[in-house]
Amino acid sequence: MRKKFRLLITSASAVAIAAVMGITTNSAIAGDGDKAASPLEEGKKLAFNKKKGNCLACHRITGKDMEGTIGPPLIAMKSRFTKEALIAQIADARAKNPNTIMPPFGAHAILSKDEIEKVADYILSL
Repeated sequence: MRKKFRLLITSASAVAIAAVMGITTNSAIAGDGDKAASPLEEGKKLAFNKKKGNCLACHRITGKDMEGTIGPPLIAMKSRFTKEALIAQIADARAKNPNTIMPPFGAHAILSKDEIEKVADYILSL
């Protein structure tokens, strides 16, 4: 009898865990009220994500707290970069400046090509 009860508890626990994981996964995918984020919103999230872009660690972005001062401020970006030039800069800044301290986000696979494009779109909107 104990074996059956233990098996029943184990099975119920597995089902409960799977259900919770399913709810969590669906909620994470759905995001805010099932509304798909725009590429600019996705780029902003990536730019501020400490495990991804983390632009604020080094750059000043108007209106944000805890801005960095190591890199140049990210202002008037459309007048300073084309989209292609900014993508290249984010992907591997060493191409223009071998002594840069900016991480090569593309070369080191910190960001995918698609993620770099989204970050570039967001940065160009500043």
